[in-house]
Amino acid sequence: MVRIILFDNEVRDRLLPLTFIRPACEIRLGILTIREKWQRYLQGKVSYITQDYLAEKYPIDHSKVNYIINGSVLPSPQLVRLIQQMDFNEAFLRGEELIAAKLDEEQIENLIRDEDIGELRGYDLEDTPYIKIDNLWDIFMHNAQAIAEDFELLTKGRQSQPVSGTNQILGPAGQVFLEPGAQVECATLNTTYGPIYLGKGTEVMEGSHIRGPFALCEHATVKMGAKIYGGTTVGPHSKVSGELNNCVILGYSNKAHEGYLGNSVIGEWCNIGADANTSNLKNNYEKVKLWNYPTESFVDTGQQFCGLIMGDHSKSGINTMFNTGTVIGVSSNVFGEGFPRNFIPSFSWGGKQGFQTYRTDKAFETAERVMARRGVDFDVQERLILLRVFEDTARFRRWERE
Repeated sequence: MVRIILFDNEVRDRLLPLTFIRPACEIRLGILTIREKWQRYLQGKVSYITQDYLAEKYPIDHSKVNYIINGSVLPSPQLVRLIQQMDFNEAFLRGEELIAAKLDEEQIENLIRDEDIGELRGYDLEDTPYIKIDNLWDIFMHNAQAIAEDFELLTKGRQSQPVSGTNQILGPAGQVFLEPGAQVECATLNTTYGPIYLGKGTEVMEGSHIRGPFALCEHATVKMGAKIYGGTTVGPHSKVSGELNNCVILGYSNKAHEGYLGNSVIGEWCNIGADANTSNLKNNYEKVKLWNYPTESFVDTGQQFCGLIMGDHSKSGINTMFNTGTVIGVSSNVFGEGFPRNFIPSFSWGGKQGFQTYRTDKAFETAERVMARRGVDFDVQERLILLRVFEDTARFRRWERE
């Protein structure tokens, strides 16, 4: 069987904090994760080349025929067709960055041992269309297109479950697709600007207004009276309400009450408190700067709209206010009046008045409770990954040195 090996490169560091606990290919963009997209397009077994501390959870598996593919690249029909036509020792490049290569078993074993795999014949992909995420803001910027492409991939040749007559559909009715068990009543569904996809076991409660492109992944919920604009994905087992615009929630997270969230990406196992609000536009309309882990400084996104990036297992209290372009690390708890700083390191506890370190024993107790509610075990593997993140991010918690 063909093996698909999705690899992390230096782009992974620019996608922190989302890639602290997952390879880049496990980021959700559109309806599916990048890994799920490649698995469907190439119909092969997927494994990973990633950080050492993630390798046990995300191992590598190889065979006689191996496609190694950049984990920050999304498949397109044109790119997939080129990859399927590759010969051994061929590679596709974007400039000097490797996008894909076809290697035999010996070459993969040499790659794992960090030994020479021989010279590859490289071809530039400059005329081939595909989406690639190079920075955090690319996730929400490309999400609308990714939803539309995944909608076509998942629904082609299939019949939607019937949409109840209590709903009001604006735009093409064929652009609403309900998987088995999806429920929606007394909602406004506007497909004028893109499709609306409701996954298995999802629910859209009464009084919700949704504009496509929109994806509600399996067993997720839109609560009563929500207002959701296009380019938004709500990942599996998540709950949302209030107002959302062009957001990606990776999964297992809640923004279940009133409050605004725009041009933002939220990791897994997060909770945003009632009436919490995110600014996604500066008062002077300047381009937004965002914390960048490789440079350990704020970099210009070139974007006028950029809201909140929240790492996994992080939480915010009620009425929390987030400045434009705020980055929160893994397993932080933010609360209190006023605007906290717009870079909050992992394992932080506090708000505008200051932070202290969120002790790992307390953080792990919370994670265990939260995950148990969704029937997921907070096992030793997860603990070790978070411990490594705690150690690697200590230098950003400057109060520990004071």
